[in-house]
Amino acid sequence: MIPLLIRLVLSAPRSTPILLLLLLPFLCIHILLSIRITNKFRRSEVLRSLGIYHDRVKIVGFFHPYCNAGGGGERVLWTAIKLMQAREPSVVSVVYSGDPGVTKEDIIKKVKAQFDIDLNPRTLAFVFLTRRRWVEDHTWKRFTLLGQSIGSLWLGLEAASALLPDLYIDTMGYAFTFPLFTLLGIRVGAYVHYPTISTEMISRVSHRRVGHTNASNISSSWILSRGKLLYYRLFMAFYAFSLRRASFLMVNSSWTKGHIDWIVNGPEPKDRDSSPAKTTSKGRKQVSIVYPSCDTTAMKNFPLEGRERVVLSVAQFRPEKDHATQLKSFHALLTKYPQYAASGEKPTKLVLVGGCRNEGDRQRVESLRELAKELGIEDQTTFVLNASYEEMLGWLRRASVGLSTMIDEHFGINVVEFMAAGVVPLAHASGGPLLDIVVPYEGKPTGYHARTADEFADQMHKILSTMGTREDADVRERGRKHVVERFGEEEFFKGWGEVCVL
Repeated sequence: MIPLLIRLVLSAPRSTPILLLLLLPFLCIHILLSIRITNKFRRSEVLRSLGIYHDRVKIVGFFHPYCNAGGGGERVLWTAIKLMQAREPSVVSVVYSGDPGVTKEDIIKKVKAQFDIDLNPRTLAFVFLTRRRWVEDHTWKRFTLLGQSIGSLWLGLEAASALLPDLYIDTMGYAFTFPLFTLLGIRVGAYVHYPTISTEMISRVSHRRVGHTNASNISSSWILSRGKLLYYRLFMAFYAFSLRRASFLMVNSSWTKGHIDWIVNGPEPKDRDSSPAKTTSKGRKQVSIVYPSCDTTAMKNFPLEGRERVVLSVAQFRPEKDHATQLKSFHALLTKYPQYAASGEKPTKLVLVGGCRNEGDRQRVESLRELAKELGIEDQTTFVLNASYEEMLGWLRRASVGLSTMIDEHFGINVVEFMAAGVVPLAHASGGPLLDIVVPYEGKPTGYHARTADEFADQMHKILSTMGTREDADVRERGRKHVVERFGEEEFFKGWGEVCVL
């Protein structure tokens, strides 16, 4: 259809494209007015589906196209809705979901099974979207960031056409939808897990370093690097413009706050006040840290003693989680310290627990299985896919080491869960685990950091070699106390409630 329209435009008289460009603003205005005018009917439909037959109800819309994925971001979403239902029982929460082939009942049941969160179906509705493929990375082979952001705008238009809430909250990082909803007169807020583009990404391109977001064919070319740097800087300008449309911005960690603060407000000295005000006295937009809700209650009573020699990873099988480094680190452990091999005196297992969202994730798991075979560690490596909440708790109750290798992990709910469960965390020395989570408690360590496979192997050996000692028990106990005090559900409720005012 689109190629046909292009051919028609090109074959039309010269004045036609000019006329189309002149008519485009009027077409956009017509679309926006149509959405506003017809929203009352769609709003009534949603409320009637919940048994509500009057319009004097506030609706809060949560934009989370992957709400059924079962990761840490989803836990934040459902905990926020749980809070909304408890504190504002008359408010209706609407989730914009892109999950195909599932029902409201399916999602609520999965939330209970995976997170042990009870949701009230009487004040919870779903708008199921059909355009989610436009925000998936495989749809955009080139200019992926730009493509996904334009795709999110297209997906956001579908959401707006289906229902306009009184307050729109993005909980997945699709900032390009903010100008659309503000144009429609809707107040916008956001909970940002990770900046779409960061200063690290720009620095990587500027210094021509190979990385997850900078392929070797780009970094090896001065011309391509200059072009990509211009693209990134223009993208960041639009990203900053979109973020500024939000009436409040919440972030999940010090690392994320630092980046979002810089993007939104520039490199001037930051206002450290964490009050929920929209802007500071100097006109700077306030960015508030609200640490994600972590289920410390269910795990804080696990015994610290009697742990098995299990190195545990809990993370969705997404590329940025870098499971390959976990396999390489475990291989390095068995090579450098053969006592942990199957034939050694202290055989140790690597267990990777994680969710698979789609076919891409499943293919990633298969490639990881092949890597485990190549490294000769498949007999000591176990993959647990889409585990239930109880199954995950079972592994957390048994494990000794909690492994997280993602570089610049924005927060790290899995690391908090390790510590609450009494598992000694071993995380990459960056992002949230470095700045907020695996930090000293009462001046003493609560876990360990590493950067390379060899460093991870050495730190694993350090943890495993001290099992059963007083030192080991103290690290586990300090870690648990730290996260229970700082990252519990009540702390999340307090932070969210202060910033997100209806």
